[in-house]
Amino acid sequence: MNTTLKHWKEAATLILAAGHKLGADSLASRTPLTCAPGRSHLPHKSRFDYDVLLLKRSGKSGFMPNACVFPGGLVHSSDFSSEWLDVFKSFSESPHFGLRSVTQPGDTRPPLFATDRLKLGSPIPGEVAFRICALRETFEECGVLLSVSQKEEKRLLENIEGGRVPGREGPLHSNVNELCSGELSKWRDLVNQNPSNFIQMCRELEVLPNIWALHEWGNWLTPEGRYGVKRFDTAFFICCLQEIPPALQDDKEIVSVKWSTPSEVLSSYQAQEFWIAPPQVYEISRMCRVPLLSDLHNFSSRRATEGCEQLLPVLSLQDEHHTALLPGDRCYPSATSEETTSSDSKLAVPQEDDAALHRIVTVDPYTITLQINITPKYNHLLPVLGQSFPYDSKSKL
Repeated sequence: MNTTLKHWKEAATLILAAGHKLGADSLASRTPLTCAPGRSHLPHKSRFDYDVLLLKRSGKSGFMPNACVFPGGLVHSSDFSSEWLDVFKSFSESPHFGLRSVTQPGDTRPPLFATDRLKLGSPIPGEVAFRICALRETFEECGVLLSVSQKEEKRLLENIEGGRVPGREGPLHSNVNELCSGELSKWRDLVNQNPSNFIQMCRELEVLPNIWALHEWGNWLTPEGRYGVKRFDTAFFICCLQEIPPALQDDKEIVSVKWSTPSEVLSSYQAQEFWIAPPQVYEISRMCRVPLLSDLHNFSSRRATEGCEQLLPVLSLQDEHHTALLPGDRCYPSATSEETTSSDSKLAVPQEDDAALHRIVTVDPYTITLQINITPKYNHLLPVLGQSFPYDSKSKL
């Protein structure tokens, strides 16, 4: 873990999508969404054959209390522990423990992934450690354990040594919580008490964290001054499961567990049934482009080798709305750093109808508009841009 960062703490989160059983009537309407870039509408919930997992944070939480979030949390030093070398010893000869290489040039790679962890004292690559973190936090918060047994480990290793890439357009992950529920409950308590117990659990249960089932999806940084003094540099991963696994809140950090289709999540948020943060709105809006779980799995596994863009929102209060500028927007500052604030950029620019827009406009906590007319980098999805309120595109910004 990188302790040299001044303002951010490193974290990882997991977007967990899982299939559900549906009637024949609803299956007939499920076709890929092919909306043209620009304004579009949320697809009906019946078009989806999967749900996404959201966890409601406790009202006592120090960061975004009562928010619904993807499972995840802060990186712990044990996620970068050299002890993982022994746990993953079968993969010691494979670069990055058998994970696929990313083609993104190093100078454009988010520092979260580009940082040389050996120079920080850890032999565990960031791509591996952040996946371990996301898997550990998911287990802690809702009891869902994604693991690989010894039998599966041998087959996985044979595929890697044979040049067959794990996780690419293969079967969806199905081995979830296959161990004794009592044993899992015991270890969940122990890992909640001390995250380093996750290593010991894997040793004693003879399993590996299934890092190969997680595909790189994105990287968000908390903007200055938006959610108090805590700021996070968070790796986003995605994993597709064949069926919804049993999940239960820990009644500490998490008070409830919710599975919903992407369109249901956004509709419930707009109806003020619960609150989600702008990055969740953005990423779930991306998922609305892909109603079929198999398509989402194939897309995410193929796209992951492209890399991802670091998204640091820069806030402006130059009109009556809260506007978060994102990279590629005509008004986004040419250089950002840990010290970048909303006052760093002067946003008085000429108004052109075809000017690049990549921004999140917030009127109130439940009223958000995504304004995007640029092409996403690294072959990523353009969010579905459902207008949630009337907004003058020729505002002062």
